[in-house]
Amino acid sequence: MPLLTMTVLQEIEDFLPCNTPQLWIDNALANPELLLIDHANCEKKAASTALNLMYRYVDNFELLNKMSRLAREELRHFEQVIAIMKRRNIDYRQITASRYAVKLREAVRPNDPDKLVDILIVGALIEARSCERFARIAPFLDDELESFYLSLLKSEGRHFKDYLTLAGTVASQQEIDTRLALFLEIEKQLVESPDTEFRFHSGPCI
Repeated sequence: MPLLTMTVLQEIEDFLPCNTPQLWIDNALANPELLLIDHANCEKKAASTALNLMYRYVDNFELLNKMSRLAREELRHFEQVIAIMKRRNIDYRQITASRYAVKLREAVRPNDPDKLVDILIVGALIEARSCERFARIAPFLDDELESFYLSLLKSEGRHFKDYLTLAGTVASQQEIDTRLALFLEIEKQLVESPDTEFRFHSGPCI
């Protein structure tokens, strides 16, 4: 793994409240089609989140620039995932969403600018966890998927930083630290507690 990628991954591991459990990795290896289907969904949702922020906060030029680039990259990742699915004869079908993002967003405050701060922190958390899971699962996958997942680490790591940078433009570091502590606690519980169905961001399924 390149040194730059290792540095980004270390920053993300230091940021997150816990590592992905080994049982989640076992779940992923037992459900390779679901892993790719939900990965595709996650890329679409990430692009949609970025576009929604661009529509809502049209006066924030730094946000517009960062989210425009992020949306393009996430859609490119989506195209790459569905291309892999096509080569493997995996049908892209509708599946239910995981509890992960839903539970995180339940703690988002309802009114701006507080709402924007929380959305950006949640965005950073989701990108960081995605990056960590790509790195954790990659060594157990076939050569094509391992190479693909490792190739995503640099951009996903930059997305994580972009969200935190934007949060810093609309809130004090003290407020960010306070809100981040709350979301990290929620995220840890979601990652470590048993889940009912396997998804890319699910907890471990027993």
